[in-house]
Amino acid sequence: MMILQLKMNASISSFYGINGFHRRLINHTKISYGSIHVIRRAYLVYCSSETKEVQIRKCSPFLEKELLGNGVLPYTEWKVVPDIWRTSAEKYGERIALIDPYHDPPTNLSYKQLEQKILNFSEGLRVVGIKPDEKLALFADNSCRWLVADQGIMATGAINVVRGSRSSVEELLQIYNHSESIALVVDNPEMYKHMQDTFHSKASVKFVVLLWGEKSSIAMDTTEELCIYNYEEIIKLGEENRLKLLYSEESRRQYIYESINSDDVATLIYTSGTTGNPKGVMLTHKNLMHQITSLWDIVPAIPGDRFLSMLPPWHAYERTCEYFTLTYGVEQVYTTVPNLKEDLKRYQPHYMISVPLVFETLYNGIQKQIHTSSPVQKLVALMFLKISMAFMEAKRIYEGKCLTKSPNEPFPLFSALDWLWARTVALILWPIHVLAKKVVYSKIQAALGLSKGCISGGGSLPTHVDKFYEAIGINLQNGYGLTETSPVVAARQPDCNVLGSIGPPLQQTEIKVVNSETGEDLPAGSKGIVKVRGPEVMKGYYKNSTATSQTIDENGWLNTGDIGWIAPRHYHGRYRRSGGVIVLEGRAKDTIVLSTGENVEPSEIEEAAMRSPLIQQIVVIGQDRRRLGALIVPNKEEILAVAKKLSTLDSDSLELSQGKMGGLLREELRKWTSECRFQIGPFLIVEEPFTIDGGLMTPTMKIKRDRVVALYKEQIENLFK
Repeated sequence: MMILQLKMNASISSFYGINGFHRRLINHTKISYGSIHVIRRAYLVYCSSETKEVQIRKCSPFLEKELLGNGVLPYTEWKVVPDIWRTSAEKYGERIALIDPYHDPPTNLSYKQLEQKILNFSEGLRVVGIKPDEKLALFADNSCRWLVADQGIMATGAINVVRGSRSSVEELLQIYNHSESIALVVDNPEMYKHMQDTFHSKASVKFVVLLWGEKSSIAMDTTEELCIYNYEEIIKLGEENRLKLLYSEESRRQYIYESINSDDVATLIYTSGTTGNPKGVMLTHKNLMHQITSLWDIVPAIPGDRFLSMLPPWHAYERTCEYFTLTYGVEQVYTTVPNLKEDLKRYQPHYMISVPLVFETLYNGIQKQIHTSSPVQKLVALMFLKISMAFMEAKRIYEGKCLTKSPNEPFPLFSALDWLWARTVALILWPIHVLAKKVVYSKIQAALGLSKGCISGGGSLPTHVDKFYEAIGINLQNGYGLTETSPVVAARQPDCNVLGSIGPPLQQTEIKVVNSETGEDLPAGSKGIVKVRGPEVMKGYYKNSTATSQTIDENGWLNTGDIGWIAPRHYHGRYRRSGGVIVLEGRAKDTIVLSTGENVEPSEIEEAAMRSPLIQQIVVIGQDRRRLGALIVPNKEEILAVAKKLSTLDSDSLELSQGKMGGLLREELRKWTSECRFQIGPFLIVEEPFTIDGGLMTPTMKIKRDRVVALYKEQIENLFK
């Protein structure tokens, strides 16, 4: 008789005997039988032949139920994220799930093929040595293979640590080591070669997987002590081993099958780090499943709808939206920033989920096209836009979709007159609006597609952009969330798209506003710090209990750091349908406190200034100063055109002096920020744009305010002298 001791990470769901030998589970701390000592959760195995090692195999129970069989882990519903792929494969089969035209080879995957790729990749990782609960770094960009790798890792019970290829090697190394990752999955050989010297000397890497390209391009002397696999090799290893498991009971008996738990960490996402070092956000399967089952209220997708995907997939926003949409039989097309305009026209997507900067860029492109058309066409288009915006304003009033901070109900008679006036204005303007749709807006929609809607998140959506899309008939819904909330907390819904808000909270989500100094709960309409509680709130920051306790209190409320208010509920009048929606007014940490003691939210001024076609980027500054200033990246092409039009520059000149450029920008600031409470005083013209590669923008295209200010510290000092 001999003892086989098994190290367990969770409760054992089932155990197959080895070669039919008898086994018995002992549940005592320690029992002695002569010379035999039995440890808690150990099996006594009675045999007369040699012992075979039995491994714990964590798995996605619904996804792998065919392999398990025989009543083992008999789940019939989703428990963890990889479970969704079996349902999608069964429902949508040969329907196209993913179109990836810009990688080599270009790839189309059906739902059934996608499920099989995920299963094979997962099994291939098990073959090369990944174990449950280990961390595997996935450093790659948007592609169909990213999704396969992401879900393949999750399906093993391992935890993926994600980041994009545009991050610096130093940042990737910091994330890899801090997360205690044991291996790398990277985009391509070029990325690995860029990283390899640093990682070889400063990190412990068990193996490397290349998602695209061939490993033959990597110098052989660097691979002697390291196993490098390409994507197809992992897929092939996984496919071969799955066949063995499916058709060999002997092969299946070498595992103890254990279900991945919904509370297990699924992924580590390191925050973009607009201030300080990135922190590792631990998101569980339960966190992500909440998003998958809740987002239909915002995006009522149906089979056959086409989505255009261009955001970094490792960011929680794009990632969970992909999981969600692919449970509804949609067709997802991967695009890139340079190809966006062409792909909108080519694929005519029904939806696009993106960040405000993308919608602003499309808006600026349309405006430029209008302003460069013939005088008659320009006049007609601008007149139609003005009338359509007035029509939509009246429509919002009589539909009750306006915002107010006041909890006081208007007098019923006033509400009735207000409704009658708005309805009358809308009826007068409606025929012209319909004509504008046929003459002008139909052409814009033909170029963009987006027939069902756009969802903007990851930043503040400028009001003028919001109103423009509403006027031309494209449904643009604004949402809100954080990496720490998986990420969506609230979003405007198609049937109640209240402009200026971020909509109501998602299902099972609570939001409250508290006083920034006392922490006291504030009534609706009062401005303060926004707090969130719900199933999407993270498990915490990895290896950072101090930061976790500072962010999430003992009652589960997460401090978002955002300033906002909740619209009071009204039962009649122009505000009757906006009660309960959330309105944001900036980040608490971005607030500028002038030496006069006045608080300024820079985002409002920046959004107003960005309406100018002459301003490409702007950062408002002025902390502890008497007045505000700004750093401005000019749109040189537009400034040259305006200068030539005003005859302040010769028609054949290619440059404008700093003085003349400053004068034009000053006029633009006065024009576009005149309605803001605070005005910009001195400003610095910055020649080079703030970019991701330059370290001044996050991968989700937010300007890193503190880094910009630090970089131009000396010039800012001179600016305010």
